[in-house]
Amino acid sequence: MTAQPTSPLRFPFAAPPPEGEVAEVAPGVLWLRMPLPFALDHVNLWLLRDGEGWAVVDTGISSNRTRAIWETVFAQHLGGLPVSRVIVTHFHPDHLGLAGWITERFGVGLWMTRTEWLLGRMLSLDGGPDLLASNRRFHEEAGLTADQIAALEERGHAFPKGVPSVPAGFTRMVDGGELRIGDHTWRVTTAGGHAPEHACLTCADLGLFIAGDMVLPRISPNVSVWPSEPEADPLSDFLEGLAKLKAGQPDSLLVLPSHGLPFHGLHARIDQLAAHHQERLEEVVAACRLRPTSVGELTGILFRRPMDAHQLSFAVGEALAHLNHLLQQGRLSRERDSAGVLRNRAA
Repeated sequence: MTAQPTSPLRFPFAAPPPEGEVAEVAPGVLWLRMPLPFALDHVNLWLLRDGEGWAVVDTGISSNRTRAIWETVFAQHLGGLPVSRVIVTHFHPDHLGLAGWITERFGVGLWMTRTEWLLGRMLSLDGGPDLLASNRRFHEEAGLTADQIAALEERGHAFPKGVPSVPAGFTRMVDGGELRIGDHTWRVTTAGGHAPEHACLTCADLGLFIAGDMVLPRISPNVSVWPSEPEADPLSDFLEGLAKLKAGQPDSLLVLPSHGLPFHGLHARIDQLAAHHQERLEEVVAACRLRPTSVGELTGILFRRPMDAHQLSFAVGEALAHLNHLLQQGRLSRERDSAGVLRNRAA
């Protein structure tokens, strides 16, 4: 989902560093960018000077191209120093993908929140027939067409491709905890919705906020319901997480997002994102007032563009997230039609 930025946001960097290069955003803090094989074609990663080494924050998706870029960075941009640890904000493949490779290459530890490590570890090892059957039931109940379901099944369980290994052990980050990295202290704040226990990092000394995917400058983070928990209400978690971040972070911080350019205007952007989802909720209610609406039909209403299987899976999850949120609020009711498709009606 896109959410249009407005003037309160200020961007101190006109462009990202080229592939294989780095840019300094603050003393001892480097920005690099890795490619992604999706419509969202990049992820921002961060290197934090950590004494006689560098802490890596997020790793990029597993691919030969990403590994080759990392080799260039290791050889040319770390001043001959090693990686000291790997910190991952959440379990999604563009963040966790190469954590196993980097930790093994340098013999260092992994820092994550417990829920994110558990999910990443489980999904990297899972892929049995029960998972595929559960996904099929989920998409049939959503009212997707046979062609759409076939495209999603052809894509298969993509997680292990992007995250082939997750270290068997980790150091747990907790909400309100602190990490001493080099000469600076970074405070951990967790928030849900986009991922269950997403970690953001704040360094008051440097005036920096590593937002991960929680606050992005030009798009709204994906907030989805997945087949493993079809009745979940992640949008409540996301909106609560935004309110928590706004209350706990000063507006003066430079936001380092996982996608897009670093920016100033954290509080304004949080307000924009919250307003965007409220607008989407009203769109959903209006659609369900006209007729009982399936998730598949709503996906076509909210996302008026052609989508590949990757985009479709996220669109279905996001449409259902808004439906489930409204259902919890009592603004919708849900019924199963004669074909087994779940349909949503405005209360």
